[in-house]
Amino acid sequence: MVRSVDSSHDPHPRGGLRERKKLAVRRALGSAALRLAMERGLDTVTVEDITAVAGVSLRTFGNYFSSKYEAICAPGTDRARRVGAELLARPAREPLWEALVDAVLAHYEGAADAEWLAGLKLVLSSPAMRGEYLKVSSEMQQALAEAIATRTGTDLEQDMYPQILAGAVTAATQVAVSRWAAADPPVPLRPLLRRALDQLATACSGAGPWMTEEQFKALVRPAILGPNGPLCEPPVTPGQLSEAALPDTQSGIHWMPPPYR
Repeated sequence: MVRSVDSSHDPHPRGGLRERKKLAVRRALGSAALRLAMERGLDTVTVEDITAVAGVSLRTFGNYFSSKYEAICAPGTDRARRVGAELLARPAREPLWEALVDAVLAHYEGAADAEWLAGLKLVLSSPAMRGEYLKVSSEMQQALAEAIATRTGTDLEQDMYPQILAGAVTAATQVAVSRWAAADPPVPLRPLLRRALDQLATACSGAGPWMTEEQFKALVRPAILGPNGPLCEPPVTPGQLSEAALPDTQSGIHWMPPPYR
């Protein structure tokens, strides 16, 4: 969550020299802030310390961050924004849920080292940092929602599905990462992430933990495991309602045809 990533792996390459320089300064400040906080302790690090290590002025710091807490979480924020690009980079024909799981696992690939864990524990243990941690989670959710909307052809402003699914996936990963950070003795992160996402999929399908994988896949919503995402066909507008969608006046039941096939 709070680890800087080499720019060569950035799925959002910056074209202009000015933008690349700005990105480099932001990363230098974030990396310096996180490193100093882990070395000296959060309370003893000042903005002046961060700018001295990064080799920039206080005014430059103010152009990027409003506080040292925001700078410390900047690597995590930048990383969270890239998860959407990782989802969009998955093959177009890959089922949405499989693409989401693979994107999340790739997002945390290589994160289970001592530096990453130390930074995460620093953030989770500090009340002053919790607000910034929530911002990182919000960035991840938004990036995922935008990518889900793009992959499924839905309107992010009109359809709640991308935000709901992105929020659920983000929450599941938060639980797994928190469990991993608190584990004693240490445990691998990747299996926890996969288990959390598997349990989320099971909960969405209404299937119990006693079901086989084949039974689960047979019952899970096509919106999650289907090749076309949440909408298998365009939504019906009021002027296009078929007779099947009209109220059953004899029984009093308003029946709508299932939205998925």
